[in-house]
Amino acid sequence: METLLLLFPQFSYMPPKEEAYFKMFGPVGLQTPKMKDDSSRQKDKERKSRLSLFLTKSGSHENVSPSKKTATTPSNISTEAALQWSDSFEELLKHSDGVETFSQFLRTEFSEENIEFWLACEEYKTIDSETKLLSKAKYIYTVFIESEAPKEINIDYHTKTAIKNSMAKPTKSCFEAAQMKVYSLMKKDSYPRFLQSDIYLRLTRRKGPGATMFRRRSRSCVFNDRGEATTEPSAW
Repeated sequence: METLLLLFPQFSYMPPKEEAYFKMFGPVGLQTPKMKDDSSRQKDKERKSRLSLFLTKSGSHENVSPSKKTATTPSNISTEAALQWSDSFEELLKHSDGVETFSQFLRTEFSEENIEFWLACEEYKTIDSETKLLSKAKYIYTVFIESEAPKEINIDYHTKTAIKNSMAKPTKSCFEAAQMKVYSLMKKDSYPRFLQSDIYLRLTRRKGPGATMFRRRSRSCVFNDRGEATTEPSAW
C-alpha cells in the first residue's frame, strides 16, 4: 500500500479537518521545543524594543548627542535662582527648573534614568488607588528594574530581587531602598559634576559687570576668540 501511494501521490488523502488545522497553524505547529524557546525570546526582545521606542517617542528617553542636549538649557532661568541650586542637592530638587536642568546634564552623561526613576518613585508614593498602585509598580519594574529594561538602573542584586518578589502585591515602600541608593549616587557623584558643568555655568555667570564669575578656568592661561592660548593673572 505504501508503495502504491508513492507511485500515485494523487491517492494521498488527509481528512478535511486535519488539513484545515495544519493550514491554519502552518509550520508553527511543527516547531521543536528549541524553536519555541527561540521564538519566545525573540518576542520578549521585540516587546522591550517597542517599549523603548515608545519612551523615545514620548520624549522621556531622547537618544541624542551630549552637544545637542547642552544647547537646550532653558534661557528664562534667573541667575539668582540657579545659584540657589548650589546650596545643596535637596535645594536643587525643590525647583522644577533645577530638576529639568539637572536632567539635561544627566542626559549628557547618558544616566538620565536615575533622575527619571527617582521622580517616578516620588509620584508612586502619592498614589492612593490600589489598582493604580499595582499598574504603576509594574510600569516602574518593567522600565527601570528588570534585567535588560529600557532604562535599567544600577542597583545590587539583593535590592533588585526584593523588588521582584514584591511585585505580586506591591506596597508604597517597595521601591524605597532602590530610590535611596539612586538618590545617594546622584548626590555624591552626579551633583558635584553638575555644578562644574557648562550647562550650570552658563546660567550662573549671567551677571552684571564686576560681578563674581563662577566659571572654572586654567590657572595659567585662557583662550581668546580665535582659540589661541594667552597668559592671564590667576583669578584664584
